[in-house]
Amino acid sequence: MTTAVTIRVETPLQDDVPALLSLADAVAARLYPDAPRRPITPESLAVPGTHLLVARVATEAVGLCAVIERGDGMVELKRLIVAAQARGRGVGSALARGAEAQARGLGARVIVLEVGIRNEEAQALYRRAGFTPRGPFPPCRALPVSPFLERAVPA
Repeated sequence: MTTAVTIRVETPLQDDVPALLSLADAVAARLYPDAPRRPITPESLAVPGTHLLVARVATEAVGLCAVIERGDGMVELKRLIVAAQARGRGVGSALARGAEAQARGLGARVIVLEVGIRNEEAQALYRRAGFTPRGPFPPCRALPVSPFLERAVPA
């Protein structure tokens, strides 16, 4: 991959989004085979207050994440995923920066997220991006397999 990565807010109702969402579900199934899961669909992301960021190299979608408005100056970063062929190329970090920019544009003061305790790659990405531990945020509840993290949104 030699072309630059672009991050844009896009509609989830397009042909290349379902494959990336399925990849996120497959990662969860591999890491937590016995846990109940609710797959995220493009339709569930096509709602007011949810902003889908898509990472592209040229026209190919290679990653995505959702920024969900939670109120009181808070947004949630959800389902950050990078396709296998794009890993190790800064796409995850670019998506995290894009989420921060989106949060800033929405007037948010803090980004929160929940990450699986076995997803060491994601935890490392979030630590590098400046996220620190916190307690659960609504509508989530504390679970031993899901640490919660946060990061202030710089002005």
